[in-house]
Amino acid sequence: QGPVCTNLGLKPGQRLTVKGKIAPNAKSFVMNLGKDATLLGLHFNPRFDAHGDVNTIVCNSKKVEEWGAEHRETTFPFQKGGTVEITFSVNQNDVTVHLPGHQFTFPNRLNLSVFDYFDTQGDFTLQSLSWE
Repeated sequence: QGPVCTNLGLKPGQRLTVKGKIAPNAKSFVMNLGKDATLLGLHFNPRFDAHGDVNTIVCNSKKVEEWGAEHRETTFPFQKGGTVEITFSVNQNDVTVHLPGHQFTFPNRLNLSVFDYFDTQGDFTLQSLSWE
């Protein structure tokens, strides 16, 4: 478990930029964005080789103990041992995930009006976090 941020206050029109280093022997890492640890609007999980997925990004939402339907992206711009910059742009009805050379949107299933919570887990070391 990496750092946990609370009271971010991210609203539509704002974005969060995460920079960090991926472990050389990475299997997967996670970034969670939501209201708190129990209400996750976006569970972002790049998997190098985990849970039967290889080089796949799995996204989901979580309401208390209930996970939603998994969304998979097969574009995988991550390298073991590399550094990465990911930006999450909050929109009215979804979150746009900006990756190196690729972007996609994930619906705001919980209809969160503000994203206050962010954490990272797994084979990833957070180097910087900025929001505007």
